[in-house]
Formats: sequence, C-alpha cells, structure tokens
Amino acid sequence: MSVGDTGESTQTAVLKVEGVELGDTTIDCIDCSDEFVWTAGEQAFFRDKNLENPPKRCKPCKRKKNDRLSAIENAQITGRRTKIEVSAKCAQCEAVTTVPFYPSQGRPVYCRACYLSHNQQAPEQSPGI
Repeated sequence: MSVGDTGESTQTAVLKVEGVELGDTTIDCIDCSDEFVWTAGEQAFFRDKNLENPPKRCKPCKRKKNDRLSAIENAQITGRRTKIEVSAKCAQCEAVTTVPFYPSQGRPVYCRACYLSHNQQAPEQSPGI
C-alpha cells in the first residue's frame, strides 16, 4: 500500500492481527538516538509472544548489548576479567572518546579534558568523620 500524497513510493506494511491493524512504527534508539522501524511483522511477533513493551534499541545496538552481557557472563564463569574499551560521545563537548566501562543510561560520559575541568569546578567533598 502506498502512503502519502507527495508522489513518493513509500511502502508501508499493514497487518491485521486479531482484529487490530498493525503498521510500521518508527522508534528512537535509547543508545544511539537513531530512528529505526519496528515493522508490522515484528509487532505481530511481539503480540504472539505476549510481549507488552516495544523494543528500545535498534538491531546493531541490541547486538552490542547482547555482546556486552555475554562478555560479563563469560568473565563471571571463567573468573578472568577482560579489559574493555567502549566508544562514547562526551556529554559536554560531544567529542568521541573511549572509556573503560559500559556507560549507564541517563548518566553523562565525559572526555578526559571535560572530566578534569568538571571535577575542578566541583568543590572538594571530604567525608565527615
């Protein structure tokens, strides 16, 4: 089925599952902020499996997340930790940097220069004993 009156030939799949029409939906990835399409077929699969929440990550980010979880599980089983290097965008200057940990959602990651300037601005807090 063609969508839009602009003359573009955009194909959109529409499925009817249990009386409900499902169409392709665009979602923003929580990791890379890129848009990805959640197809009608994928929505039908989620519905069949009684999965209530839509996906949060695009397929490449989901694959990376699964690789991270696999590496953590492997380290726990073998008792050997591996050094990691993860690419991240600095929250302040937006430069691409690497960090030795997996960033948490919603927490800022800084490059070395921004981290040092950020820590110099914050007053030193010593534990009260």
